[in-house]
Amino acid sequence: MSSEVEAQQQESTNGSSKFDVPEIELIIKASTIDGRRKGACLFCQEYFMDLYLLAELKTISLKVTTVDMQKPPPDFRTNFEATHPPILIDSGLAILENEKIERHIMKSIPGGYNLFVQDKDVATLIENLYGKLKLMLVKKDESKNNNLLTHLRKINDHLATRNTRFLTGDTMCCFDCELMPRLQHIRVAGKYFVDFEIPTHLTALWRYMYHMYQLDAFTQSCPADQDIINHYKLQQSLKMKKHEELETPTFTTSIPIDISE
Repeated sequence: MSSEVEAQQQESTNGSSKFDVPEIELIIKASTIDGRRKGACLFCQEYFMDLYLLAELKTISLKVTTVDMQKPPPDFRTNFEATHPPILIDSGLAILENEKIERHIMKSIPGGYNLFVQDKDVATLIENLYGKLKLMLVKKDESKNNNLLTHLRKINDHLATRNTRFLTGDTMCCFDCELMPRLQHIRVAGKYFVDFEIPTHLTALWRYMYHMYQLDAFTQSCPADQDIINHYKLQQSLKMKKHEELETPTFTTSIPIDISE
């Protein structure tokens, strides 16, 4: 296992040390290309973002560890058997299931409750978005493209109506940590496999993505384009390129429209 990130927020401030706050470890899937850097697991990035925001607020110190699940180390197999990341470790307690990880962040980690905003409209709005991406990549027909586009348009309209930086207001919450990794997969994998692009006329959605691209919580947790693409190549039993592990990782974070603050 390799330690990917130790959040900068572990540094002492105002005379307090990192030992005054709980240390949380998040174990995430490593790249399927080089086995070391961050992989393209959506839930891993979602919880990474949740916890990074709390580390920025100095309610926790955060350690993120990547595990190569194609060759998991013996100590990982001993401790967790066949369990796949994400895995959260808090004071020696390992939380292994996604729903339990969310519940633990919300109820047991200092500051976590504030991330979990209750908004049924937003929850309904963003659910099933990822399923539409997967259908588009598998079916590769115009109707599946249109289904995804219709869903993105609804999110765009919601953002335009609310006129806020994020889904529920001007402060990030759990829904943003869920949505933005999926938008990145749509952007990168959609373009690569079926030449799908988020239309430039969805200006509220692009403005939202622009604000997310400015945040360390997203950029520090975001997998490389190559890892997102390889994630779906493996699902479709497609071969990797030769020496792909030697390529310099790229990260698509540009915006195709002019954003006026």
